[in-house]
Amino acid sequence: MKHLSKFLVVALLALGLNNLHAQDENNPWQVSFGANAIDVYPTNADPADGVMTSSLFDEYFNVSDHWNIIPSISYVSVSRYVGDGFSVGARGSLNRIEKLGDVSVDDLSHYAIDGTIKYNILKNTKLDPFVEIGGGYTWVDEIGAGTVNGGIGLSYWFSENVGLTLQTQYKHAFEDYGVKHFQHLGGISIKFGGTDTDGDGVYDKDDACPEVAGLEAFNGCPDSDGDGIEDSKDSCPDQAGSKEMNGCPDADGDGVADKDDACPNTAGLPALAGCPDADGDGVADNKDECPNEAGPAENKGCPWPDSDNDGVLDKDDQCPEVAGTVANSGCPEVTEEVQKQLNDYARTILFDTGKSSIKAESTSVMVDIIQILNEYPTAKFTVEGHTDSVGSAKLNQKLSEERANSVRNFLIDKGIGADRLTAIGYGEDKPIATNNTRAGRTQNRRVEINLVK
Repeated sequence: MKHLSKFLVVALLALGLNNLHAQDENNPWQVSFGANAIDVYPTNADPADGVMTSSLFDEYFNVSDHWNIIPSISYVSVSRYVGDGFSVGARGSLNRIEKLGDVSVDDLSHYAIDGTIKYNILKNTKLDPFVEIGGGYTWVDEIGAGTVNGGIGLSYWFSENVGLTLQTQYKHAFEDYGVKHFQHLGGISIKFGGTDTDGDGVYDKDDACPEVAGLEAFNGCPDSDGDGIEDSKDSCPDQAGSKEMNGCPDADGDGVADKDDACPNTAGLPALAGCPDADGDGVADNKDECPNEAGPAENKGCPWPDSDNDGVLDKDDQCPEVAGTVANSGCPEVTEEVQKQLNDYARTILFDTGKSSIKAESTSVMVDIIQILNEYPTAKFTVEGHTDSVGSAKLNQKLSEERANSVRNFLIDKGIGADRLTAIGYGEDKPIATNNTRAGRTQNRRVEINLVK
């Protein structure tokens, strides 16, 4: 017994390793019987001078000097489970006191009857620790006193119904003449009283479905459709099926259970929820707008069109109705020849002298410029204004900007996107001829429309 504390530590570390049924709603009754030991040391250590010489647990495991034991069955207890880990019960015990602390006495009889409230700390474990409180009445040599009790214990269940229980408790006497003491108990515990709530012949403690009548082969669980698969594992408990389909039927035999088959009466592919794919493009026929012509899912199973036949699919073609080049995302490219022609026209735009207003005779050339720009709907251009060097540089800069904006505004007004045109004025900074001659100055007074690269 000196190693009992070590045993308890090891036992607690092992809790939960093996599952068995402790006392619970399936085994509500428990009867225990065995031997008990009474230890009144040091709880009665009151020397004559009134000074306590020992503490409550002093020499707690000193069996040979302080424990009173009779070699026979000396206690019987019965308890009933009431729910949430709690049990209530009663226990009767008897003993013979020969050691009253450090004092030897003549065989004093000891009888006790106690009411108990027990709480199982863990549920459904082989090693089953518990705490217990209660109260009762104890007689020592025909002198009785009421007690309040509290203790701990541990049961080890060999099987579902039979186990070994070790327990210790402190019993505090209310009356001064009562004997305060420890009581240790060890014995056999038996559980019983299993019920069969659903009346299927399988007791609740073994019934996986205790409230629903079932079959013994399925631990008390039902098989409603009779397909040999219990309902809890049957994905279609009300329709007979096969084990391969987890209890569900497969009418078209395509390996997809009817409940998951979007086309249950037509054999198809598991990857397409049981529906067929005639053109093999990965789009199920029931969602394929071109079921006999392969195409991507993004286009609902139809091939992408190339309306302008320029080799760039419409979905990637920035100019789907105008043939272009792959390099320019399906749009036509502005060639050097086109750029030259565009500026040949632009340089002939005439303005009123010293003003930004476009002369009426330039209308036809503006129409020609618009036609070229419309042929390249995604291309962006700068409208650049230039002047000769006559007059101040400041005034020439302002005039070049105003003329560039005048041309840009005209083009926008005729339908060219504003985001495609940027106006900029260079004044007299970029001459293309000498400003010393009239002919040279005429060339320098110009507008250019250049591709933004």
